[in-house]
Amino acid sequence: MTVLLDRPRWPAHGTLWAHLVSDTSLAELHEFAARCGVPRRAFDLDHYDVPAERHADLLAAGAQDVTGHELIRRLRAGGLRVPAVDRPVRRDLARRWAVLLPDHPAVGEELVARWSEPHRVYHSLGHLRAVLDRLDLLAAAGEHVTPDVRLAAWFHDAVHAGASPADEDASAELASRLLTSTAGAAPAREVARLVRLTAGHETAPDDDAGQALCDADLGVLGGTPQEYAVYAVQVREEYRDVPDTDFRRGRAAVLHRLLDRPALYRTAAGARLWEDAARRNVTAEITSLLAGV
Repeated sequence: MTVLLDRPRWPAHGTLWAHLVSDTSLAELHEFAARCGVPRRAFDLDHYDVPAERHADLLAAGAQDVTGHELIRRLRAGGLRVPAVDRPVRRDLARRWAVLLPDHPAVGEELVARWSEPHRVYHSLGHLRAVLDRLDLLAAAGEHVTPDVRLAAWFHDAVHAGASPADEDASAELASRLLTSTAGAAPAREVARLVRLTAGHETAPDDDAGQALCDADLGVLGGTPQEYAVYAVQVREEYRDVPDTDFRRGRAAVLHRLLDRPALYRTAAGARLWEDAARRNVTAEITSLLAGV
């Protein structure tokens, strides 16, 4: 066990505060904190804030006394330090997860860790947050956005190795494993079903939940030309190992299949918000891709 505790030196609420971290795993940190009676609400992304009055007993329980500089250095070396630039997004995601499954924060933390993997460029925390934002837009417009749909957004690219539908199948299996014991068997089955739909974004006419999730996932196609250009660059970067000509042909084929559909979006709100812009953006990208072949 390697739990670290720096010296109390951060003033707030009439006392000084220290930071309790693990440079090995969050699971180890949470286990130690729970055993020592440190409340979960004191956790902030990568550390617990603990008051000066708890410093001595936490050291006695096994925490290692370190300087603040050493704590940060070892937290970074262990890959558990959350950079300042990422903190607003992660706090927002933690808040959203707490609405869905407030009694199971560890599941949300595992998903955030997966979405933060270093090989991801487009399929990152930013994409997760954007899909959740678009679900909010659809819900505000009266579309069928249930808690299961929101959970499916969290899981839909939780496994990402760049292979479809293998990624979606693995993400659905992850949802089944993590949700059966936390949300229940029926929600776990529904979330897994919805996740698998995002492999091809094909939904039945009466599948309101699936339509909402797929529209939110494809909403990126309907952004401004500048937003779409950033998205296209990020997708190319995720397939950086694919030769350029092969990528251009494969990507153009995928986009052609989308354009061949009578409608890219199945919800009324999605069609109103994104359909026209998406068709312009996708058409322009296809033209650019094929010009380089």
